[in-house]
Amino acid sequence: MRLEQEMWEALREICRREDMTVHELCSLIDERRGLSSLTAATRVFTLMYFRAAATDEGHASAGHGRRISHELLDRLGTPIGEARAAQ
Repeated sequence: MRLEQEMWEALREICRREDMTVHELCSLIDERRGLSSLTAATRVFTLMYFRAAATDEGHASAGHGRRISHELLDRLGTPIGEARAAQ
């Protein structure tokens, strides 16, 4: 998978917070990515993860500590327009 250096760093940060490997995280993303490519789904997940964690409430529900929110993962299979409408 080809990602920018900053995206790899963000993935490693998520994995550090969640106590998992990059392979484990990418496997979770891959299982729920829908029709998107793994690269695109990984970018979207990374963005959603940090956006969810950017608020106090979001931080608690983002799944920090090996409890990644299934809601975040489930939204990977949702077309972008539908995901926006759900917010």
